[in-house]
Amino acid sequence: MESAELDAVDRGLVHALQLDGRAPFARIADVLGVSEQTVARRYRRLTAAGVIRVVGGLDGLLLGYTPWTIRVRCTPDAGTAIAEALARRPDTYWVHLLSGGTEISCFTQSPDAVLLEKLPRTSRVLGMTAHSLLRGFAVPGGWRGLAWLTEEQAGRLRPEPLTGSEGIVLQEEDHRLVDVLAEDGRAGYAELARATGWSESTVKRRLSQLRASGALNIQLDYSPRLLGYRAEARLWMSVRPSELLHVATTLAGHPEISFAGVTTGPTNLLAAAVCRDNADLYRYLTERVSALDAVQTLETAPVLRTMKRTGVLPPRAYVRPA
Repeated sequence: MESAELDAVDRGLVHALQLDGRAPFARIADVLGVSEQTVARRYRRLTAAGVIRVVGGLDGLLLGYTPWTIRVRCTPDAGTAIAEALARRPDTYWVHLLSGGTEISCFTQSPDAVLLEKLPRTSRVLGMTAHSLLRGFAVPGGWRGLAWLTEEQAGRLRPEPLTGSEGIVLQEEDHRLVDVLAEDGRAGYAELARATGWSESTVKRRLSQLRASGALNIQLDYSPRLLGYRAEARLWMSVRPSELLHVATTLAGHPEISFAGVTTGPTNLLAAAVCRDNADLYRYLTERVSALDAVQTLETAPVLRTMKRTGVLPPRAYVRPA
């Protein structure tokens, strides 16, 4: 399936869940001007088709983890198997098969780059690099390609501002809570209570605390291809250090960019571009990126297949091209 048929209600629902993945269907329905039953039915249809899902996860920085961006070069016959092995790991996310199946990119959060030690030891892995992600300027959850609601509608759905994670101490029950949310970010309080052993009122209060602190992120996981965006690419750039902040901030403001981050390594800026098609990607690279004089080198790799985005390994419906 190249793309799903989405009408205005579907687009509004997707944007609403991007703003708050656990927003009650009744509130979303009120904003969209439809019934709660309609919203619930549309949500089930979109999740069953693999267009969207809501997942939860802890902020790795709170756990003392360092985010790393990983590139693996391999022989063409090994790309899919190695990418699938990486996707099955609980500490990886955004696992993509690139460049004709000869390269894999992914992110991991760990105290060190132990992931490199655990990759399959085979002659089919030709090379690996790992670079620390120093700061993100745009994240997939804020991608402007999902925007549909008016500013007034969006304001009615945005959660309260974060208050900071200082002082939050994670308990064993918190990890059990997050395990359930990694599968389904909209899991009900009764299910979360069963997993943690807490009462539903305690679960509700703790969930609010974790979200308000920023320790727990509830994110919308979406398929750009099924939303009508058929060209994704990873961009590795070498930017003049004096202009790095300016370029990163500029890229983060482009609607084509779903992620931009400063990294260590021979290239110092990584970005993810999401475009309607290859012609759109070509225009973006030659008209928008090329206008940034501080970009000294640019390496582009198309995303051929997405094995995993965020959360746990997704249902089979998500393991499809890009």
